[in-house]
Amino acid sequence: MILSVDKIEKSFGARTLFSGASFQINPGDRFALVGPNGAGKTTLLKIIMGIDAPDAGSITFAKDVNVGYLEQETKLASDVPVIDEVMNAAHEIQELGRRAEELQLKIAEVGETGDVPEALLNEYGRVQDRFEGLGGYELESNARQILAGLGFPVEDFQKPCREFSGGWQMRIALAKLFLRHPDLLLLDEPTNHLDLESVQWLRSFIASYEGAVLIVSHDRAFMDACVDHVAALENRRITVYTGNYSSYLKQREDNLEQMRAKRAAQEREIAHMQVFVDKFRYKPTKAAQAQERIKRIEQIKSELVILPEGHKHVDFKFPDPPRSGDMVVKLENVAKSYGDHHIYSGIDLTLYRGDHVALVGPNGAGKSTMLKMLVGLEEPTQGTRELGVNVGVAYYAQHQLEGLNESNTVLQEIDSVAPGWTVPQQRSLLGAFLFSGDDVDKRVGVLSGGERARLALAKMLVAPEALLCLDEPTNHLDIDSVDMLENALKRFPGTIVLISHDEHLVRAVANRVVDIRDGKVTVIDGDYDYYLYKREDLAAREAMAAEDAAKAAAAAPAPSQPRAARTHRTVEGAPVREGKKTREQRRAEAEARAALNKRLKKTRDRLKQVDKELETKRARYNELMELMATDELYADQDRFSAALSEYNELKQTIPALEDEWLELSTTIEEETAHGCA
Repeated sequence: MILSVDKIEKSFGARTLFSGASFQINPGDRFALVGPNGAGKTTLLKIIMGIDAPDAGSITFAKDVNVGYLEQETKLASDVPVIDEVMNAAHEIQELGRRAEELQLKIAEVGETGDVPEALLNEYGRVQDRFEGLGGYELESNARQILAGLGFPVEDFQKPCREFSGGWQMRIALAKLFLRHPDLLLLDEPTNHLDLESVQWLRSFIASYEGAVLIVSHDRAFMDACVDHVAALENRRITVYTGNYSSYLKQREDNLEQMRAKRAAQEREIAHMQVFVDKFRYKPTKAAQAQERIKRIEQIKSELVILPEGHKHVDFKFPDPPRSGDMVVKLENVAKSYGDHHIYSGIDLTLYRGDHVALVGPNGAGKSTMLKMLVGLEEPTQGTRELGVNVGVAYYAQHQLEGLNESNTVLQEIDSVAPGWTVPQQRSLLGAFLFSGDDVDKRVGVLSGGERARLALAKMLVAPEALLCLDEPTNHLDIDSVDMLENALKRFPGTIVLISHDEHLVRAVANRVVDIRDGKVTVIDGDYDYYLYKREDLAAREAMAAEDAAKAAAAAPAPSQPRAARTHRTVEGAPVREGKKTREQRRAEAEARAALNKRLKKTRDRLKQVDKELETKRARYNELMELMATDELYADQDRFSAALSEYNELKQTIPALEDEWLELSTTIEEETAHGCA
């Protein structure tokens, strides 16, 4: 055991957060603490850390446990350079280093006059082992690796901490924790201020972390990759599930089915006995039996299964934006610099109606700048931006939360952008954003960060524009809220440009990916999985090219080598006969074929998938062509518009799939030929 949470209770006024909440974390465990916003996840972390006190129950740590805690907000105002701030946080490691030096000197002094005491040697051994285990000799190297993994460019390592924004200061706080290497890490929404690539680094870091971890997160893909237990905060209690987040969802549903069945059986038994009681309660010959049944009913009621509160899933059809032209926004020969800092140049990017685009790439590459240029908030240093016909632009970023009127209620804030809506319509909209009942009468000034984010999104989607530009819209949202946003965005018929660290959201929404890195912009016409495949494929090709170049260099004869001494050369144009292949040659060829098949497996799998998609989409395209020629469809304007929209989408999708099919086929042919050569 490294941490025991035992029967914790906590209330705020009449509202009870926990009642008998218990769980235990053992060394090496990776726990996710999940539950809806307001369930008390952050409060529980603060109780574990001793920042808040429970009303009842106890928190117990194993002896000498070192705990590291990352809060949702942090502020570093020091003039200390980032690299020094991070290294200075490793107090234990530095203290161990100083103690090891002291012991070394003592051992050297004692050794000059006689035998060194065993206790001194033992202490030195313990200190040295601990120092090495925590990476003491590689402290600065580890600090640099962690900062780089969290997205800091090397040139920023010497900048003072106060120069960084809140999001980057959170990364500094993370780096300080990781370098300390505590036995137990408590992380509250660690992915909120990271980009996709930093999230992937964090995922692998936590998956291989030697200590125990307790994470609060709304990022499903992140939890799937790096946790092995889920502590679900439901009905004011904690239920522990073994496995990752997807496994938890399945187990929870299975448990719910069993609980519903048991509850139904209990209710049937109560109803059955109640009929007997009502009929014979006052009949002398049956009174004793009736009393027995009354006692049994009371016992069953005391044992009645309490079903967890259902997750809030509200289906709401958001208004369609005004219909725009096919071309929505275009950047042509665009360059962007801030003074001497050059970001990119020669950028050509055209987005069309129905494009759902994810901007990806490392932090500092220019994703937010690109988004602001598409919105029109930033002017390109060179080149032009052109909006299409009838295109309005809506922009969401964290600073949009500051534009909310603190004195308005939630309902009044929505009314300011939807004055023509009835109150029931406005309440229905707010219900989709998880504001229900009295929540709509809350003042904006008392809302949590998550509630403000949901309200700002609701204001934007109540009357959406043809072009939605969203910069990290899921920060501060819980999983139910992200689900709601995901469903709204998937069905949005206009154009979306999205920056998000939430891989699940990007995978669900994006049908095009724009990769921004090293001053270059690469457009991938396909979903996020295809983008990952292309990046992996490109990396494999580059690695293979480097390997081939190395082999060619190694096989090339030295310049002084006589021509006649070279092997496998031709004499007067005729090849030298090599004779029958040896067992080693046959084995080498078999290994090469196996390696080729392994290398091409993903490409062949993708080709099959594209083949299947092409067949389906071509069939649908032909079907639409026939449907749109009928008077019946033409007379139904809504159906005709939907069919036309689908037809236009297929017109773009099918050629892109055909190009991909050709590229994949060519790759397989070339690789196979290369492997057989």
